[in-house]
Amino acid sequence: MNLTVDRFDPARDSELLHAWVVADRARFWMMQERTLEEVREIYTWLDEQPTHHVWLVRRDGEPVALYQDYEPTAEEIGSLYDVQPGDLGVHFMLAEATVAQPGFTAAVTAFLLDRVFTDPAVRRLVVEPDARNDKAVALVTRLGFELGPVVELSTKPAQLAFLTRDAYLSVLPSQQK
Repeated sequence: MNLTVDRFDPARDSELLHAWVVADRARFWMMQERTLEEVREIYTWLDEQPTHHVWLVRRDGEPVALYQDYEPTAEEIGSLYDVQPGDLGVHFMLAEATVAQPGFTAAVTAFLLDRVFTDPAVRRLVVEPDARNDKAVALVTRLGFELGPVVELSTKPAQLAFLTRDAYLSVLPSQQK
């Protein structure tokens, strides 16, 4: 399986993303009611921010996931926990699979974690899935994230979770070891 990452281009990729975020399985992404134009506007704004980056993960050239990273101090979450130097917030969404592939989620997340931790400035990842999204909370736990408190964001109750570089290197297989 050949996984690659390229920058999300709002002009090129918003139609694809819109199809993903309006699906029922993406309800915790909280964009089901958004129009294509609204998705394009949101992601154009994100693309213009120096504190945010949006990426498409591709398998053999086909888009399979959306990955976003951001500086926590640029988001509401940054006011709800003690932000440390080297913290990086991340969001991740898999596209709906057309054929079940055992181990696919693990392969994509391992690929992304390897990619993120190649940057020596990143010392800890911060995630804040909807606390009601049992699948997302279970995934970050399996990945080695340490659960923090549940905090109230303006849009959801969020389960804070943290993955330090040291925890990542000790728990997950990595080509970076």
